[in-house]
Amino acid sequence: MPAMSIRRVHHPFRALRHWNYRLYFFGQLISLSGTWMQTIAQNWLVYRLTGSPVSLGVMNGLSVLPLLPMALFGGSLADRFPRRWLIVITQSLMMGQAFLLAWLTWSGRIQVWHVWAMAMLLAAFQMLDVPARQAFVVEMVGEEDLGNAIALNSSLFNFARIIGPSLAGLVVATLGEAMAFFLNGLSFLAVIIGLLAMRLPSSAARRRLSGASMDPLAGLVRIRSDAILLGLVSMVGVSAFLSMPYTTLLPVFARTSLWNSAAPVVETLCRVAEGSRLGGALLSCVQPEAVAYGLMMGAVGVGAVTGALLAATYGDAGGRGRMLTWGNMGFPVALLGFSLSRSFFIALIFLVLTGIAFVWQNALANTLIQTHVEDSVRGRVMGVYTLSFQLMMRLGGLQAGLMAGWLGAPATVALGAIASLSYMLWAHQRYPEIRRLP
Repeated sequence: MPAMSIRRVHHPFRALRHWNYRLYFFGQLISLSGTWMQTIAQNWLVYRLTGSPVSLGVMNGLSVLPLLPMALFGGSLADRFPRRWLIVITQSLMMGQAFLLAWLTWSGRIQVWHVWAMAMLLAAFQMLDVPARQAFVVEMVGEEDLGNAIALNSSLFNFARIIGPSLAGLVVATLGEAMAFFLNGLSFLAVIIGLLAMRLPSSAARRRLSGASMDPLAGLVRIRSDAILLGLVSMVGVSAFLSMPYTTLLPVFARTSLWNSAAPVVETLCRVAEGSRLGGALLSCVQPEAVAYGLMMGAVGVGAVTGALLAATYGDAGGRGRMLTWGNMGFPVALLGFSLSRSFFIALIFLVLTGIAFVWQNALANTLIQTHVEDSVRGRVMGVYTLSFQLMMRLGGLQAGLMAGWLGAPATVALGAIASLSYMLWAHQRYPEIRRLP
């Protein structure tokens, strides 16, 4: 595929000039905020019901089961059928899952196996949804603004990581997990309405329906035949397995190793909020550790938004392969610093740096993959990319939960960061083509 033209620096929000992408962007911002709220509440609910980090790992492990068949199948659907309507269907299914989880929790019938089953169901729906959403971006903005749109997608995903966890900490502490799940269900309407309001040409959809193959393995074949794609996907997968599980263990940090340092901060926030007219009505701090958890996830979100905006501004400035290398190294280094922190304030700083490096890494990897493949196989390649990230992240969450039950959360995160950094140093030498990418 011909290389796209490289510009030095662009306006970081230029993809928003496209009407369809604006609808998508703001709808996703609302919906992903709800998704993050559910993620926080779900992890907190499991830990509250069991008191065991192993149960968090089991939830991640069980959600692996539907990934392989659904991701490959979802990629095939994204290359065969109109992507907009696929996304409408998958968003509706995820909305139903959230409402069902809310009802089970609100009614008092919820048990830990219910949450595990709901996590598996959500993972299946997401594997149908994500390849279609990622391949749909080029239809909204064209190839000229594709890299910027991918970076902005990362920014909205991670800006939602600020909003969602912050709201989750408030909602869970005052109204309970059920309300967080219910609000997430409502948030999917923003995406569905935006998709229905888009004005898209029908020619691309007709070409896919008439000419696209349904071979679900075509994405795997394409990646295996290209060293650049193979290197990029493997880096994403290894990072997801060894580094990303820290998010699964954050509730453990909030209640154990960092709580003594976090408690004065949380108590101050609760006193200030309870002393105000609005805060006193909303914030009772029934579960104060949930506030600390929300602050930690919010710190990751602040860094992630910063990293995404940097990628949107400078991601087309040339030398993206070298910039990706720095992100690959920076993510585990920042994570190692977090794992060694015993001060809540210092831990938050390292979480901000972790968020910057993670999004910088993933936005650049996503852009380099999409600019390297042809549209006829884009959905299936992105299906494999999504599978690599999601499968390895969930397997990583399983191993991290089991290791944390044995070694403790800080040691588990530190060992994962060291192993991830070691692989990235090796990959830097193994795939020199990547660091030479423009």
